[in-house]
Amino acid sequence: MLKVLFIGLGAMGAPMAGCLVRVGFDVSAFDISRERVSGFTRQHGGRAIFELCDFDRETDVVVMILPNSAVVQDVLFGQIKLAQQLKPGAVVIDMTSGVPALTIEISRQLAQQDIVFFDAPVSGAVARAQAGDLTIMVGGDDAQVGGVLGVLSAMGTVTRAGPVGSGDAMKALNNLVSCGGYLIGIEALLIGSRFGLDPEKMLEVFNTSTGMNNSTQKKFSQYVLSRKFDSGFPIHMMLKDLNNATDLAHQLGVTTPFSQLCRDLWAGASNLLGPDADHTAVACMSEQMAGSRINS
Repeated sequence: MLKVLFIGLGAMGAPMAGCLVRVGFDVSAFDISRERVSGFTRQHGGRAIFELCDFDRETDVVVMILPNSAVVQDVLFGQIKLAQQLKPGAVVIDMTSGVPALTIEISRQLAQQDIVFFDAPVSGAVARAQAGDLTIMVGGDDAQVGGVLGVLSAMGTVTRAGPVGSGDAMKALNNLVSCGGYLIGIEALLIGSRFGLDPEKMLEVFNTSTGMNNSTQKKFSQYVLSRKFDSGFPIHMMLKDLNNATDLAHQLGVTTPFSQLCRDLWAGASNLLGPDADHTAVACMSEQMAGSRINS
């Protein structure tokens, strides 16, 4: 069985690593938080790594899910220099929502050391991470990805996006669509509430008609109309993906006025509500701009 080093035991990383332990992989777990490492091994098992330099040099696969591509680069090439300590033929799976251009560059650098690196960001909330039912968007060579397909499949359903960097691009664009749908849906609920329509009835119609999207199905009733705003996914993480999407558009010379407006509105919400506020609380910003609340 492959030896796996899992780096990043946050809200998503811990249950994802837990899935690997559950199916029988030899998992060593590391996080900058010693409490997270201890909590993970108590709950799931596996081997605790409190200092990254103490990892097993015979590790076959490194899985990372970190805040951004800059942190990925630092782990691999910074003070610890993890990349220099990996054995030839090792595979690094970056499940961070990263920057496509940086992912491609990291892959190029590691290939010179005979180390495989590819991107595999995920979509799905914590409950799906716990169930091993995430959508995993993979950018990488077919043969190289195929060798560790069992690791990926333990955490969810694999969708091949294309060459290295394609998974990161796909993830950013998916969340761009999600964020746009969220904002327009909230505005529709505000208009309808002002007119006198029942928001729950509006959602019933949206979800049986062409207005249906992820937000109308899984967010508005659960987190907005309930006023809970506790989906567990903060604004700053969504804004990171929006920045990646609009930056990609600029790099490619694609004019995207609505995408930029969407990104700017989410950035405004981050400033207004705080970057750690739940992303569903962006509805509160729309309510402030409209001067009224969605009736519940």
